[in-house]
Amino acid sequence: MNNLKQLSTKIITGAVLCLSSFALVPQISYAAPQVNVRVYSSLPENDNSAHYIWYASFKENLAKRVNDKVKFSYFPNAMLGKEADAAQQVKIGAIDIMISGTSIWSTIVPEIGILDSGYLFNDMDHVGRSLDGDAGTKLASIMQTKANIKVLGFGYSLGARNIYTKKPVNQPEDLNSLKIRALPVPNFLETIKSMGAVPIPMPGGEVYSGLQMGVIDGVEHDAPTVLTSKYYEQTKNAILSQHIYNPIVAVMNKNAFERLPAELKEDFIAAAKEATDHERSLSASSEQKAIDELKSLGVNFVTVDRAYYKEKTKHVHEDFVKKYPQTKEIVEFIQSIE
Repeated sequence: MNNLKQLSTKIITGAVLCLSSFALVPQISYAAPQVNVRVYSSLPENDNSAHYIWYASFKENLAKRVNDKVKFSYFPNAMLGKEADAAQQVKIGAIDIMISGTSIWSTIVPEIGILDSGYLFNDMDHVGRSLDGDAGTKLASIMQTKANIKVLGFGYSLGARNIYTKKPVNQPEDLNSLKIRALPVPNFLETIKSMGAVPIPMPGGEVYSGLQMGVIDGVEHDAPTVLTSKYYEQTKNAILSQHIYNPIVAVMNKNAFERLPAELKEDFIAAAKEATDHERSLSASSEQKAIDELKSLGVNFVTVDRAYYKEKTKHVHEDFVKKYPQTKEIVEFIQSIE
């Protein structure tokens, strides 16, 4: 019995010593990120994508401020579904952040479609000054009310939208009756129609084959997208119509933003502002680089009379304002800083 007691005592003593020794070993703790953020884009993950340029800058800027407190999951190439569906997902909070052209939000917030009106802006700088002022403030407020989203920043597309065609267009009237693919939103379609062409709404994934088979005679887009999508293989002619300078926008579900820890909100806003400024700064050079490359690939660029098209399309925003009176002050502000 004594031997059994001695053995038990040794076992207990050994266990205590073992636990004591273990307690002296420094323990490494791996704290999980405070916030996990899902980000959607319909464009590829490369430097010809205005969406990715904004996202990469935002992520880098935020990491400098908060280290690893925020973990991003980036879904490019419409991996989470079509843009229209993704916008609805952001509205309800299933996706946290979405980077897109402003046009897609007109399916939920019709008023933002005013930015798709032909010849509303003179150039990208005009876009920036407008959206950094009252026009952007009013649109952001409407979007928050109708779509439950917070605008993080209005960026630029990588250049103006021009028209690329299979046959030469040397003067404005040569565009008449050509079937041109356009974004399937009202003011885009009406602008192309008013310019004399026949607008054809078509998903982006069908454009190349549509050009190949003659379903469409051309496409309107910014130069980096034409380059990346290889539309230039089918369209060797381009007119510098510069008919629409539609911006991009980064938005966040309002509830997701409100759930951020208080100390992160200011950093989110600051990082987004820096990302917007950075993305905008690359727009002009990205456009020119793409145009130069398209020229080297055999695309012929022609300068046309933009004043002719501007006169033909001025009714687009006038009619839109009548339908959506809230946009009247937005247009007036944009025109006041021309």
